Amino acid sequence: MTTRRLGLAMALMLSLPGLAAAAWEMAGNKRIELHAQDGTAVPIGEVRFEPIDGESARFVLHMDHARFKDFFLSMKEFKCLESEREIQCHVPYPYPQPGIVSTRDLRWLEHSLLFLFKAPKDFGAKLWNGLYYRLEADGEGLVGTPYAVDLNAIGAPPDDAAVPPYHASDLSEIAPDARWYPRLTIR
Repeated sequence: MTTRRLGLAMALMLSLPGLAAAAWEMAGNKRIELHAQDGTAVPIGEVRFEPIDGESARFVLHMDHARFKDFFLSMKEFKCLESEREIQCHVPYPYPQPGIVSTRDLRWLEHSLLFLFKAPKDFGAKLWNGLYYRLEADGEGLVGTPYAVDLNAIGAPPDDAAVPPYHASDLSEIAPDARWYPRLTIR
């Protein structure tokens, strides 16, 4: 098949209703995995999407606590993943939230997947060592890239419970190899 015919065939497939969308939809149960620097993927839970309209969906997050180890840090229990290099703990968003995302705004799901990290030798939880996985669609699902965030900012309820408290200006880029889990996927 010539390059031109291949290009036309691909364009035709993508233009047919349902074929492009069939690759991934915000509907049903999807698995959440953290991907480590050594190439291993750790399934940490699932999210169930219930479509509201063509663009928005309700979501319910279920973390698989059997995959985590209990740590008592700074007078609070955390569910954590432990490696020789780093301990990464899930920090559930502590306030009621709408649990709705859209293809253009995934912030409430991102807020439900907050983590903190610490070195195994460090004592206690340092909430300024927060991780916020910014999600983007990649055709097969959602891919999260970690950004640094200060979790102390959610120590008090937000002024408006309908608006996610973290914004792009609250996030700081980190080096790709700085964290043991440099990627989160939802598929």
